[in-house]
Amino acid sequence: MAETAFREGHVDADGFRIRYLEAGDGVPLVHLHGAGGLRLTPAHELLARRFRVVAFEMPGFGNSPVNTRTESMPELASTMARAVDKLGLDTFNLMGTSFGGKTALWLALQATGRVPALVLEAPAAIRQEGAAPPSGTPDEIARRLYAHPERVSAPPIDPALRAKAQPLVQRLLGPHRDADLESRLQELSTPTLVLFGTLDGVIAPAMGRIYKDLMPNCHLVFVYDAGHAISTDRPEAFTEVVTDFLERHEAFVISRAETVIHP
Repeated sequence: MAETAFREGHVDADGFRIRYLEAGDGVPLVHLHGAGGLRLTPAHELLARRFRVVAFEMPGFGNSPVNTRTESMPELASTMARAVDKLGLDTFNLMGTSFGGKTALWLALQATGRVPALVLEAPAAIRQEGAAPPSGTPDEIARRLYAHPERVSAPPIDPALRAKAQPLVQRLLGPHRDADLESRLQELSTPTLVLFGTLDGVIAPAMGRIYKDLMPNCHLVFVYDAGHAISTDRPEAFTEVVTDFLERHEAFVISRAETVIHP
């Protein structure tokens, strides 16, 4: 697969200098990363063949300064909405991974009418009691993130950068069940695709059924032989189902019944 060249850019929003990586043409697809920060996966490259992919690095992650200002997930979502505005995107598909899945839900609630479709990869908005972001050595983190860590060629996330962001992650994720958010999910009529890997070692895949129960227009897909980082473990399968969903919405090939994507 030929490597896709992502361009780096920055926007200013709410006093933050926010980095993003962008590639592709077509309908915009904004991506909000997980607790480990922004890192490109093979799925980003595949999606950029069909969409204008904009992957943001949220304030406090990566090499950005420590973020002690953002106090809540709705506040972070509002900042990211302003970052999107700076790119001149009136409407945009939205994808959130894990921590970024909760951010994406709040952003979709705030940006009524601007998000035609929402994709949540192993979202962390609803978690089993005791669930926590991966921590420890790079090898320990990899074993929780990936179904087959020995197959992952990407370098591990810098432990120092991950540790720097952890206070922010803990502050914004909040309890394993967020009553304020859950009480509003029934308002969100946006077509939504929720994906969990069958081997997720961070969030129990069964949590996906709660989204389906709470949201009026939610499709739930379990991806076989994938861990928490579905887009890294199974990039082709992930891209295929996400692309079909974003392009077809209600004509999505997979029914609203629970579905497992096999090899």
